[in-house]
Amino acid sequence: METSTDKSREQLRKMDHNPVSAKTQADKDLVSSIKEKLEAVSSLKSIFRVPEKLLEANENRFIPGTVSIGPLHHGKDGLKYMEDRKWHYMFTLLNRQPNHLESSLHECANAMSDLEKPARNFYAEELKIRSNQFIEMMLVDGCFIIELLLKYALKGIRRRGDPIFVTPGLLNRVRCDLILLENQIPFLILQRLFQIVHIQVQHDQTLTLSELIFRFFRKMLPGDREFVNEKFGQEGYHLLDLIRQCYLPSYARVVSTKSVSLGDLECATKLKKDGIKSKRSKAKSLLNLKFANGVLQVPPFTLHHFIEMLFSNMIAFEQHQNDSQPVTSYALLMQAMVCTENDAKLFHKLRILIMDNYPEKEVCDLFKRLCRKVEYEEDKFYFAGLIEQIFDYKRAPKSWRKILKCNWLKTQLPWLAVACGAFWKIS
Repeated sequence: METSTDKSREQLRKMDHNPVSAKTQADKDLVSSIKEKLEAVSSLKSIFRVPEKLLEANENRFIPGTVSIGPLHHGKDGLKYMEDRKWHYMFTLLNRQPNHLESSLHECANAMSDLEKPARNFYAEELKIRSNQFIEMMLVDGCFIIELLLKYALKGIRRRGDPIFVTPGLLNRVRCDLILLENQIPFLILQRLFQIVHIQVQHDQTLTLSELIFRFFRKMLPGDREFVNEKFGQEGYHLLDLIRQCYLPSYARVVSTKSVSLGDLECATKLKKDGIKSKRSKAKSLLNLKFANGVLQVPPFTLHHFIEMLFSNMIAFEQHQNDSQPVTSYALLMQAMVCTENDAKLFHKLRILIMDNYPEKEVCDLFKRLCRKVEYEEDKFYFAGLIEQIFDYKRAPKSWRKILKCNWLKTQLPWLAVACGAFWKIS
């Protein structure tokens, strides 16, 4: 009887006699090993459960109420209404070219099968779900999102009477559900499916996936359109992470050298009494706050009905991050500066807060709700250096403040001289 040892020896003997075959197998093993390592790096844990403390504060900001995306809320009561709509959207997307449904479905299913392992690795918890069910879920949910983005951007491909677009408020509810931390699928799923199906869209070949996402979520995005659109071209783990990238500061973090905490920062009206002015900044990123020469520059912040849900989920996402937490830090900073109605009135007057129909008290309450139950770690607070600059300026004698301002004026004198010269010439 031939033993396993004998078989191994026979395989080695054959490889010795066939060096080409041995090299080919070695190359395959090497490629397979490198591929596994790349997949492990590219699929870092980024889809989490919302921390229990935040759920207790307000569950409605984190749990989908209309459509489930991904495995964490799949099949729950109240979300089954949209399941048929998701399948219908997938059929429309894959059947856009007549007689190509089967071939498109086959290609997409194979792609999802190839991506199953890295896609599972995006979820922080182990998913107890069968392979076929997981692949089907990624396929259906991914196709639904892509077709929704296309229908939103290209009105000509919408079917008349589509419930998502004709039912009052339904589109906005779907849009809100798509930004929830627990309601995400990996972005690489959307990228791969879009590569396959986009060739079938004849109406507008120039639209990229990033552009479609940007159009769909434009109302949720801050600041300069061109700057935000550029941010959307960068990498992201999922849709919520892509949106969060648009909020992040575009300059390096100012590091604190002293033991200064958020508790050292006074509200906007008290800062004004201390001789520190607040000014609306022209910075392109919402989190680009700066302090220099007694002036705190704050980019304009527009309050809309998406803002609380969006910020809550970005904060929940950052609670799992090991590095700095810019969005969480911004919410904490604004809570400290806008803690009374007078603070809100001041920032509104300066056009730092664009409030529309929000009353001043509601603005204060909003920041308090965002920060409720949030885990705060000083080493992760992004604006510690900014607070230190404000604190040092407050402590400086008034004579030193004048010197600082004089030094600033000196840097502006060449410009002032040119301006004055031009004025006298005109006169």
